[in-house]
Amino acid sequence: MTARRHRVVVTGLGVRTPAGSTPKELWNTLSAAASTARTITSFDTDRLPVDFACQIHDFDPSAYLSLKQARRLDRCTQLAFCAATDALSDATDGSGAITVPAERRAVIAGTGIGSQHTQEQALLQRDEYGHGKLRALHVPMIMPNAAAAVISMSHDITGPSMTVSTACASGTFAIGQALNLIRDGHADMAVAGGAEANVTPNNLLAFHRCRALSRRVDDPRTASRPFDTDRDGFVLGEGAAFLVLENLEGAVRRGAQIYAELTGYAATSDAYHLVTPRPDGDGAYQCMRTALGNARRTPAQVTHINAHGTSTSLNDLGEAQAISRLFGDRAVPVTATKSITGHAMGGAGAIEAAVVALTLRHQLIHPTANLHTQDPACDIDLVTRPRPLVPGVVLSNSFGFGGHNGTLVFEPVPA
Repeated sequence: MTARRHRVVVTGLGVRTPAGSTPKELWNTLSAAASTARTITSFDTDRLPVDFACQIHDFDPSAYLSLKQARRLDRCTQLAFCAATDALSDATDGSGAITVPAERRAVIAGTGIGSQHTQEQALLQRDEYGHGKLRALHVPMIMPNAAAAVISMSHDITGPSMTVSTACASGTFAIGQALNLIRDGHADMAVAGGAEANVTPNNLLAFHRCRALSRRVDDPRTASRPFDTDRDGFVLGEGAAFLVLENLEGAVRRGAQIYAELTGYAATSDAYHLVTPRPDGDGAYQCMRTALGNARRTPAQVTHINAHGTSTSLNDLGEAQAISRLFGDRAVPVTATKSITGHAMGGAGAIEAAVVALTLRHQLIHPTANLHTQDPACDIDLVTRPRPLVPGVVLSNSFGFGGHNGTLVFEPVPA
């Protein structure tokens, strides 16, 4: 007998991004296609070849964490905790309290790098013996699983608590794994998402050295330009987003608001190169095709794609080829959120999943920023002005170093 597949819906959103720290702020910035890339002021960039990024300015976790608690957590964990806490609060706003037993709730957090701030601070504080003046809590501060652990402890979630690390696809993988847990009956609710706080001197230098970053230092706001002929690399970003996913029956029973239904997920591997995607985009194509199969949907039902769209030459070209191959001559509207928020790496997929949920709620596709001349080799329907969303299936793509590909399938709120 075939096991029952539970339907899964999104009932809460929490975000911390350069474009806004609430879903409303984020949506307003995206709708205006207002780039958030700026010159960095939080540390000295005089000796760095790239001096701009998409940062969250004036981030203050004091409303969520005591000073003592905050000092024990890396910035990445702080961002994740605040976003997850907001998502849980949003899930009960105006509806019944969550009564799902603690052991039937889960936390899945994604991060690509994690505790970069703490690691670099330790390197800068070397003593005369060449050892860092490490704090007593250095180890728990650098643990990649710290965010999942802190969220579980603070919100009394005793079901599965785990961390996913698949580079820039981490947030997408985390949400996909949460979908599987609930759909297969292993949990009734999950807080899932991703976070990254990687705007640091070492990251800027490292990604510049591997020729991944935009070098448009004279005009940072136009630097992130996915699918544009003159794209020259991504803009480093930071941020976090978490979604509350619930069994549909439970969400309806307690009168929860529902942003969208999450109906499918797939993960594939390029098995090609550590940092370069397959030139033909086959891994991305297989991922989108498999995700639609997982959702029991067809390409003909897709009405929008939130692209990975990093603004790097090979990634954009591979994704565009995959989209063209999957949909043939049919033009499916595509937008690239990173043109506005920058690339938050392990947090990016979760941020874009939250954006898709907002897109379905507002029935509007936000525009891609900075598209001046579309690369003719990227022959896709890029949205450059706000466009009404045709009701249907929406895909959210994430692709990461190591050849990790992830696609989520969202649909409008079920009747």
